[in-house]
Amino acid sequence: MRVKVCGITQEEQLIKLAETGVTFVGLIFYPKSPRYVLRQMTTSQIKKESNINKVGVFVNASVEEVLQMVDECRLHMVQLHGDETPRYCEKIADYISVVKAFRISDSENLGWRIKDYMEVCDMFMFDTEGAGYGGTGKKFNWGKLHDVAVGKPYFLSGGIEPGDVEKLKEFSKLPEAKGLFAIDINSKFEILPGIKDMEKIKKFIQHL
Repeated sequence: MRVKVCGITQEEQLIKLAETGVTFVGLIFYPKSPRYVLRQMTTSQIKKESNINKVGVFVNASVEEVLQMVDECRLHMVQLHGDETPRYCEKIADYISVVKAFRISDSENLGWRIKDYMEVCDMFMFDTEGAGYGGTGKKFNWGKLHDVAVGKPYFLSGGIEPGDVEKLKEFSKLPEAKGLFAIDINSKFEILPGIKDMEKIKKFIQHL
């Protein structure tokens, strides 16, 4: 399974992750986040790392700001984690691959949430509903994907932790995992916000 480690803030860890088997790193360009990458790294430092796929995470940013960061940091993909409209996503997708994140509550219909984005995004991400924007660290109800024709590759997010390896292996065998593109991990693999526990990440990847 492909793995994306989100919320990277340290240049040293960005470089090391490229050596661990991680496929994607998520770099958060949302100033209100405790994992805001430009608080710790420059765009030049981010641009320099070319051995891993860099995903820029944005929340309700202007199209111009997103495209500027794509160029300055040489991003490979953009993840939109706010209230972005289908039209907005389409504008970004004309320039770079777009992952639209959906924060889903237990009472919501997942199929209904994604339908207007099917033609304008390259991939989806499914996370847990919570206050504010960004991840909650709470487990996403994977059962919400049952009997939903997602129709796009998707990232599975929401409180995934080191002890979930066997559950993820079982989930990967289900029909709803047909579109599973990558696992997204973040807060459960941290020492502090933005500081990853590299040993936990290595062990997780080795056992997947």
